[in-house]
Amino acid sequence: MTTTTAVPVGSRTGEPDPLRFFRRCHFSPGELARVRQFMRPSGRTLILPYDQFIEHDARHLEAASDAGNPDYILRLGVEGGYNAVAIHYGLTRRFWSKWEGRIPVIVKVNGKTSIPSGDYPLSVPTSFVEDAARMGAVGVGYTLYYGSPRQDEDLPQLAEVRAECEEHGLPLIVWAYPRGEAIDGKGGRDTNYAIESAVRLATEMGATIIKANLPKAAPTGFVDNTKVPGYFRELEKGWASRKFEDTLQERADRVVAASQGIPVLFSGGSQVGDEDLLWRAEVGVKAGAIGFIFGRNMWKRENASAMKITGKIQKLLDRP
Repeated sequence: MTTTTAVPVGSRTGEPDPLRFFRRCHFSPGELARVRQFMRPSGRTLILPYDQFIEHDARHLEAASDAGNPDYILRLGVEGGYNAVAIHYGLTRRFWSKWEGRIPVIVKVNGKTSIPSGDYPLSVPTSFVEDAARMGAVGVGYTLYYGSPRQDEDLPQLAEVRAECEEHGLPLIVWAYPRGEAIDGKGGRDTNYAIESAVRLATEMGATIIKANLPKAAPTGFVDNTKVPGYFRELEKGWASRKFEDTLQERADRVVAASQGIPVLFSGGSQVGDEDLLWRAEVGVKAGAIGFIFGRNMWKRENASAMKITGKIQKLLDRP
């Protein structure tokens, strides 16, 4: 009896494989069918997130664009050629539904406001996986606060969301964010120690894709902070003699490697200038990231500027 081994379509035809970043690990047919809907032919993706009006209150109304208007965001996503938008239930239900499927949607199912102290953060349910499945989402987004003192609530909550995603065949995109007073006491949220550890936890929890921030240089005193594992203190000590700009590629490489093959998206974070954003995007692509989930760095810009920088990022993503 002769047996055959499945070969990815791109490998048979010589064409680019849009699922090439998903070949290292096992993913279900349902996950891959939906992931394919928000991948570029190059296998990378550019997602426009708009969950910040829950997370950051209404402060983004000061943007150069019509940032408070969900229709403006969705129009930017469609006309800018983004591969998906990531929004909460209300905007999916009331605004995205008007666009007749012209851009895939990832439904964010948890969130928190910026009002309470960030010492004990927990991102709580704002909707359910069943809602996302019913509305035709291609994925579910969940914010995990790595290191939060409330991990006894966060991790079981994420496990339940993961189980529901598996039931519906939906990809689970985990926002892997170090947060809380315990993280602050160990060097802060932006170090390689914190970000790599958050990415690894998302892998352990069953993420399909992991969203992470690019690391920053460790703060003063980090290498002498005995609360931090010696391995990471020595790592930062080795970088300390070099300019941060010269270490960022190595730092980004480590973040992607921390996932052990689960695809990583880099976030844009707070708004930066065009040159800085493009440099960081170049670093992310070289590190092996699947793409970017850039929100404020896109929709807070004046429309013409947003479209221009979007095109440049897409050219970078579509390089062989």
